[in-house]
Amino acid sequence: MPNFEEKQIVVEDIKKKFKDSTGVVFADYRGLTVAQDTKLRVELRQAGVDYKVLKNTMIRRAANELGIEGLDSYLKGPTGVAFSQDPVAPAKILVEFSKANKALEIKAGVLEGRVVTFEKVSQLAKLPSREVLLSQVLAGIQAPLTGMANVLQGPLRKLVYALEEVRKQQEA
Repeated sequence: MPNFEEKQIVVEDIKKKFKDSTGVVFADYRGLTVAQDTKLRVELRQAGVDYKVLKNTMIRRAANELGIEGLDSYLKGPTGVAFSQDPVAPAKILVEFSKANKALEIKAGVLEGRVVTFEKVSQLAKLPSREVLLSQVLAGIQAPLTGMANVLQGPLRKLVYALEEVRKQQEA
């Protein structure tokens, strides 16, 4: 049995993960085969999501110390926790994985310090990823600039054509 200092180190590590993450999802992984669990962990790791199986008492203590309320009712049974700086990534991966593997059950999530239900996690999973959203924003910014460049090039192009016609007339 770990002593108090060792437990406190684990709690501090969980607190740090909560602070560094904008999206946290809790899941019950009972019933997954080793192969399914390994596949899930690989998918999460590739997306930059930190996935850990943690003791509920340690999670509860860390959440209480951070002032995260409403998590106790979800901390029953084995709990796998996915921490990420991208709030959409863990939700998207875990929800999709749970559709294909009924043994994985999403319990709840924490989004920017607030506990959210399974329904909210499912809604979050439907959003595009952070990278897609950023590319959409950049495309939205770039489109008017491209249009403006084309508008500004039009009169310049006409001037070049006119000068070319004048040169041809002078040669003739």
